[in-house]
Amino acid sequence: MKALSIERGKKRSKEDVIFGVVNYTLFAVFTLICVYPFYYLIINSLSANDLSGNGSINFLPRQLHLENYKQVLQLKGLATAALVSVARTAIGTVCTVLASAFLGFMFTQEGMWKRKIWYRMLVVTMYFNAGLIPMFLTMQNLHLTNSFWVYIIPVIVQPFNIILVKTYMESIPKSLQEAAEMDGAGFMTVFIKIILPTATPILATIAIFAAVAQWNAFQDTLIYITDQKLYSLQYILYQYINQANSLATMVKNSSGGTNLNMAALATQQTPTSIRMTVSVIVVMPILFVYPMFQRYFVKGIMIGSVKG
Repeated sequence: MKALSIERGKKRSKEDVIFGVVNYTLFAVFTLICVYPFYYLIINSLSANDLSGNGSINFLPRQLHLENYKQVLQLKGLATAALVSVARTAIGTVCTVLASAFLGFMFTQEGMWKRKIWYRMLVVTMYFNAGLIPMFLTMQNLHLTNSFWVYIIPVIVQPFNIILVKTYMESIPKSLQEAAEMDGAGFMTVFIKIILPTATPILATIAIFAAVAQWNAFQDTLIYITDQKLYSLQYILYQYINQANSLATMVKNSSGGTNLNMAALATQQTPTSIRMTVSVIVVMPILFVYPMFQRYFVKGIMIGSVKG
């Protein structure tokens, strides 16, 4: 019996080793698939532009240079646009998180007047909208065009975020709120001192959603803004990408169009190098911020989507 037990133990150990090898291999492959696109962007933005333009850069950078980034940093209005993007991301994220938290909490309160009707009306807005022209006319009538607040106000209330928060808060024991109310705590006291700290995971999840959406947005600038002082960073870079072909042609013509030496070819901007550089600039802030919220993200999104 003892010998049989030892043999089974060896067999299980061997199976565990095989499982571990396969498991780690699959995770390594999956990680490589996820990381490689970002690595590809970075090495192509740093390598010789003529090589990246013809697709020669795939695994290792070649003829490193920073000329692409120098050109982007020299764009007119870039500093102001970056400040606008940072401001809209910070303010918009805070407003969206607070609004989602408060409304999500309200929809869990049985004493709210016509709670189910209001909630159904909120859900309906996820499937229908008035369209671009009515939205523009509404913003114009509210005097929000050519205003910084056109970046913030229209996206404060997001039905999907509110539903996630509501579902998460329904998992919080009612006894916490009841105990606080018995001790004399008011509605806002309960919300600020009990609900908000308890709902940190889902609020961190909402913060990620809101921050990424605000940081990447440029369509609202395209539609509502004509004042260059209010241009966002993404809109400036969007214009830069659209001008990529003409910029490359201008650089080539300024070099005489012939007899370009290898050094000039290596740093001469191409549409590919411009796209790669802009992509890196836009993506990097998100990659640095996300790890700080990642530990909350999984818990928040899982619990926030369990119940309907």
